[in-house]
Amino acid sequence: MSNPVPARIAALRAAMQQHGIAAVVVPSADPHLSEYLPGYWQARAWLSGFTGSAGTLVVAREQAGLWTDSRYFAQAEQQLAGSGIALMKLHVPHTPEHMDWLAAHLREGDVLAVAGDSVSLAGLRAVEGKLGEHGVRVRTDLDLPGMVWRDRPALPQARVVEHPIAWACTPRADKLVRLRNALRKRGATHHLVSSLDDIAWLCNLRGSDVECNPVFLAHLLVAAEGKATLFAERGKFDDALVAQLAADGVAIAGYAGVTGALAELGKDDVLLLDPARVVCAVSSAVPADVRRIEAANPSTAYKAVKSPAELDHVREVMRRDGAALAGAFREIEHQLAQGKPLTELDVHRLVHAARAAQPEFVGESFATIAGYQANGALPHYRATQESHSALQAKGLLLIDSGGQYLGGTTDITRVLALGETTAEQRRDATLVLKGMIALSRARFPKGASGPQLDALARAPLWATGCDYGHGTGHGVGYFLNVHEGPQAIRPPLSGGALVALEPGMITSIEPGLYKPGRHGIRHENLAVVVEADRTEFGDFLAFETLTLCPFDRRALEPGLLAPDERAWLDDYHATVRAALAPLLDGADLAWLERHCAPL
Repeated sequence: MSNPVPARIAALRAAMQQHGIAAVVVPSADPHLSEYLPGYWQARAWLSGFTGSAGTLVVAREQAGLWTDSRYFAQAEQQLAGSGIALMKLHVPHTPEHMDWLAAHLREGDVLAVAGDSVSLAGLRAVEGKLGEHGVRVRTDLDLPGMVWRDRPALPQARVVEHPIAWACTPRADKLVRLRNALRKRGATHHLVSSLDDIAWLCNLRGSDVECNPVFLAHLLVAAEGKATLFAERGKFDDALVAQLAADGVAIAGYAGVTGALAELGKDDVLLLDPARVVCAVSSAVPADVRRIEAANPSTAYKAVKSPAELDHVREVMRRDGAALAGAFREIEHQLAQGKPLTELDVHRLVHAARAAQPEFVGESFATIAGYQANGALPHYRATQESHSALQAKGLLLIDSGGQYLGGTTDITRVLALGETTAEQRRDATLVLKGMIALSRARFPKGASGPQLDALARAPLWATGCDYGHGTGHGVGYFLNVHEGPQAIRPPLSGGALVALEPGMITSIEPGLYKPGRHGIRHENLAVVVEADRTEFGDFLAFETLTLCPFDRRALEPGLLAPDERAWLDDYHATVRAALAPLLDGADLAWLERHCAPL
C-alpha cells in the first residue's frame, strides 16, 4: 500500500498557498491541551504518519520536519520513512528547536499558521515573541489541517457518569466551595477551567472521550458568587445526573457555548485562568476590559494531594492489581514452559484479562507496553498486528502496564526473565534496581522538589557511564490520567518551576536503561509522599511504596547489591507476599511464594 502522507502534505501546501501561509505548525494538542487526544484532534498523526503521543509537525513551503524526543526516535524514523518529513531529534546537539528552525527559515513578512484550538495562550505569546522579532506574523484563525482532512473523525459522544461518592470520597459541592474560597482570596469573580482531569475531579464525573483516560470533553466556568457552568454536550448526561449536578449548583450548557459565556463577562469581572492550560481560541473571547489573573488552576494542586480516604482505596487497588499481575505473569511463564506460542500481543491480552477479573476494574490506564528483548529498548514501544515479536524461553520481557479502577489508577513496569539471560542483562537490570532503591529510600526536607531528587535514581547508572533519556517520575491521578501534574521527578529544566513534593502526592519511580538492538530495562513502582520525621533542621518527608508485585530476581545479579539494598528488596518482597497471598491460591500462590523468597 502506498504511503498517503506525501499526498496529504501536498494538499496542505496547496491550502497554505491559497491563504498566503509560509509555514504551518501542527502540535499534538486539543482545546484542553491534553497529553492524549480524541481522534478528532490527531491532525499531526494523520498528516505525518507518526503516531507517538508527543511531537510537533512543521510544514513549510519546501521543507517539513517532525520534532519529538528520545522516547520516540526509533518509532519516528520508521514511521516517517518515505514521507518527505525529516525527523528532528529534540535535545540532541546541533538540532534546533522548532521555533529556532522557523526563525531561521521564515522571512520578514511571512505568515505562520497554527490552529487556535491547539495552542495555549502562553504558547502563542512565545511564538509571537520569537517570530515577531523577525517580522513574521502569526495567524490562529485558520485550521489548515482541518481543511484538507476529508475523513476527519467525529467528536466523541461517550456517556458521562458519576464517580460514586464511596470512591470519590469528597462531595463535589465541597470541592467547589474550596475552589471558590481560593477565588475570593485571589480577588477573582470567575475561574475558567479547560483541563479535562481538573474538570472531572472537581465535578466527581468520569467519561471515556479519551482512550484510557476517564475524562470527557468540557470547559468549566465557576463564579465565585453564584453557579458553575459545565460546557459539555447535554446528550452525554442522563436526566438524573443533570438533576444531581443542578442540586450542587452546576448547570449544563453546550460544549461550544464557552466562548459566548466568556464574551458576556463585564468590566467589573475578574477572571482567573491558567495561560498554559487554556487555548487562545477560547481565551480570545474574553472582552479586553475584563481583568485577568493568570495563575495555575487551584484544582491542579488540590487533586495532586490525595486524601487519607483516597489513599486507603489506592492501597486496596494496589493489592488487587498486584494479584492480577501475579496471575498473568505466572500464566506467561506456564505457557512458555508448555511450549505454547506466545507473542507480545498475547502478553497484552493476558494482563488485561487478569485485571478485568478484579473488582471495580474499569479499563487500562494506558496501552500495555510489552517489549521482548530489543523491543524493550524502545521506551514507548507498542506491539501491533502488523509488527510484533514472538516470545522465546530466553532473554528479557519488559511489561509496562496499568489499570483504571474506581478506587485509583495503577502504573507498573516489571522485567521478566523468560529463560537464560546474559551477564550484561543481569548487570543492567541490577543497576536500574539500585537506582530505584536509592530513590525509594530517600529522606528529604519539606519543600524539596522532584528535580532535586532525580539524581538519586541515576547515580548508580552514572557511576558506570550510563543514563536514560526520560524523567524518573510523574504524578498519577486518582481514577484519572496516569500522567498528572504538577509534580515530577526529572532533571532540572532551565527556567522550569520547582514544585515541592507534598504528603499525599503519588509519583512513579521508574529509572531505566536502554541499549538499542539488544534490550531495555525499566523498573517502576508508584509511591506516595509521607511525613517522615522532624529534626532540628526541620520536617522531613519520605516515600511509601504503593505498588505490590515482586521483581524477577532471575533477571538480577545479587552480588552487585549492597547489604542494605538486599535488605530493602527482601523487605519489599515480604510485604508483597503478606499483601497478596490472601488473594491467591493454587499455582498463582505458589508463583508468589517462589518469587518473594529472600535473596
